[in-house]
Amino acid sequence: MKRLILFLALVTASPAGAERGRPMVLTFDALERYVARFNALDEEIHPQAVTNAEAFDFLKRNIPLLSCPDESIERTYYYRWWTYRKHIKKTPDGFIITEFLPDVSWAGKHNAIPCAAEHHFMEGRWLRNPEYLREYAIFWARHAGTHPKGFKAVLGHGFPFPSALYRFHLVHPSGALLIDLYPEMVGNFNELKRSRKTERGLFWSKDGTWLGDGMEVGISGEGIRPTINSYLFAQARALARIAEMRGDAEAAMGFDNEADSIAAGMMDQLWDPDARFFKVIRKRDLATGKLADVRELIGYVPWVYSIPPKGKGYEEAWSQLMDPQGFHAPFGPTTAEQRHPGFRISYSGHECQWNGPSWPYATSQTLTALANVLHDYPQRFVSKDDYLQTLRTYAKSHAFRQIPPDDSGAEKIVRDDQPWIDENLNPFTGDWLARTRMEAQGHNHKFKERGKAYNHSTFCDLVITGLVGLRPRSDDRVEVEPLLPPDTWDWLCLDNVPYRGRTLTILWDKTGSKFGKGKGLTVLADGKTIAQSPHLGRVLEGSE
Repeated sequence: MKRLILFLALVTASPAGAERGRPMVLTFDALERYVARFNALDEEIHPQAVTNAEAFDFLKRNIPLLSCPDESIERTYYYRWWTYRKHIKKTPDGFIITEFLPDVSWAGKHNAIPCAAEHHFMEGRWLRNPEYLREYAIFWARHAGTHPKGFKAVLGHGFPFPSALYRFHLVHPSGALLIDLYPEMVGNFNELKRSRKTERGLFWSKDGTWLGDGMEVGISGEGIRPTINSYLFAQARALARIAEMRGDAEAAMGFDNEADSIAAGMMDQLWDPDARFFKVIRKRDLATGKLADVRELIGYVPWVYSIPPKGKGYEEAWSQLMDPQGFHAPFGPTTAEQRHPGFRISYSGHECQWNGPSWPYATSQTLTALANVLHDYPQRFVSKDDYLQTLRTYAKSHAFRQIPPDDSGAEKIVRDDQPWIDENLNPFTGDWLARTRMEAQGHNHKFKERGKAYNHSTFCDLVITGLVGLRPRSDDRVEVEPLLPPDTWDWLCLDNVPYRGRTLTILWDKTGSKFGKGKGLTVLADGKTIAQSPHLGRVLEGSE
């Protein structure tokens, strides 16, 4: 009965905005048009908890609304919410979020996979109804069980569970849940330390498989990687904050010390002072500490969690992002620097390769890291223009393109009007690489569009926290610092945003004529102005 009541509460949650008595700046008209368009273009192969027919009503109740002059970004924003709700799955263990729509053999219980779970929390925290992710958290802590091969599912792929749940808590306060799941999260953290720590004091992982970080066939491969060490840093820091919530100052200090130790080890051992980049110590080089000779996009992961100290020269790594010999490409960024002899865009071998193709998973990590750099790190290597350009490139990639190599003899198909998100891309043509390869090899029929609506990355969170600049905090004050470059757009609006028990509207109106709320940057909470500035800069509720 309790489960039934909760399910009914989830399905019948009160609609947002004007229907609850709060004046809205935007209407639901654009959302309705987009959903109708996406539904009409879709072959609904694997429906789950929220079908296409129910999509508009669900999204109307749950998502922030966006209006901006860039049609590609706006369309992709709504498309990614439309695909995210496809992955909400009702199970006997509560709601979970899936990565693949078809059941795949390498998944765990209920087709759950931990690899992209952090992205699920980062994106889904902006849904008005928080119970989907609260149940998902309980699933990972208590119901995921073991993978068919015998190891605990949550231990694989570097899913920093405490950090993901804590960052969800910053949007939807969930202190009781954090405290309740604390023992399981501590146990998982301790097991990771036991099984992954090396004599160098840092941690190893593979680049693929359930014992790795889901980045198969990378140039550097197995070893002490920036990924797992960043994830363990993030876990320790989040566990420290949860310990404080429990009133355990000693445990909080212990976890903070562990985080500091990991960070110091990363700066000392994984930073290449000549290449000016974070790299991997390969397994074969653990004794000497020699770094791999390649820059890979995972070198930006430390900034996802703001690990590098400011003003110490680490920011120079970002000079590689927009360099065409580094990571920049028409449908990039690439997962490895293009100048390296091991860089590949391959149509043979393993279909999931991180030695060159562009991956939405890595792109969303990179944009999250870039937003942190632009918000918090004084530097001269990247700009707000670079953020917008990379976000636009990412948005542009969300189209159906099947462009195999010229010598394949296959027909080239480009449908820019067909929104699409799949696994990995050819960074020079926009071809959804794994899909094209599996079709050519006759494998795609096994799963019927295995990577369709692939839920392995974020996009909406990048718009909300990056472009629009809502910065979640541990207190109840609202902080906004848009990364929209000055003199780029005359207007921008994010409306109906659930945040710490209030509903926010964030709008930029250069002339004041678009939305009628005054000139400049305005932030409203439940319809009342709480911060305003004539410029596109940082505003903080309660500041003069």
